[in-house]
Amino acid sequence: MEKNNYTSDIKKQFEGKVIIITGSTQGSGAETAKLFAARGATAITICGRQENKGNQIKKEIEELGSKCLYVKADLSKVEDCKKIVQLTDKKFGTVHSLVNVAGYTERGTILSATLENYENNFNINARAPFILIQEAVKIMIRDKNKGTIANVLSMAMYSGMPFIVAYSGSKAALAIMTKNIANSLAGHQIRVNALNIGWTDTPAEHDIQKRVHKKEEDWLKKEEEKVPYKRLTKPLDVAKGLAFMCSDESGLMTGSVIDFDQTVNGWHSYSAYETNILDDSLLGE
Repeated sequence: MEKNNYTSDIKKQFEGKVIIITGSTQGSGAETAKLFAARGATAITICGRQENKGNQIKKEIEELGSKCLYVKADLSKVEDCKKIVQLTDKKFGTVHSLVNVAGYTERGTILSATLENYENNFNINARAPFILIQEAVKIMIRDKNKGTIANVLSMAMYSGMPFIVAYSGSKAALAIMTKNIANSLAGHQIRVNALNIGWTDTPAEHDIQKRVHKKEEDWLKKEEEKVPYKRLTKPLDVAKGLAFMCSDESGLMTGSVIDFDQTVNGWHSYSAYETNILDDSLLGE
């Protein structure tokens, strides 16, 4: 029977694959891990600092049919980054995909940001992915795996709001590394791409909005009324985008940084989304 190139069994999308996902004990990382498990991943390594959350997500992944390793790790520490990959290789014997979801978003302007703030942003958002990629691709090359790497960036990398100066810079750094590493690994058929996400509804964002910006408990409902699609990006949206990048659905795509948001780069004012923006009378005489 002739092969059908037009349909695929999504439940087997990651069949036979060993996948590492960082920042995976909550939010977008946890949703990504569970989605990959539901789509047939053989084994998934998750990591994070909170052991109770890690063990809970591990249980949920195993219930979806994948083997799972939880590694307690702090991505601000070089040795912890290396440990995640080393323990994955030891337990599952290889690595096919690495998904860098973990991020640090503590606030600070060019006047208020401390050196500690700067270092925390760059250590977790740029240095940690660099180390994880470096360790993972050694195994992919060793085992001749046609691997995939997906990095989570932020629309803030284009400029960002004044109070996330170090965060914006760290995500821009990872964007350039994505392209450089993709070019470097093309000969090994290891693909490297990035998802450039907008404002996302995660537990970490809820914490920051209330703790730093002093927002009320219903801040999300109020903010979602202001945006075009009447909701922020959700963790499952991010997970589905990353699944595309790590699967055969994205073909030979590599070195791509894809904007994944309801705002268009170069226009950041939500006031623009009033329906009368298309009224010719706004153009004047």
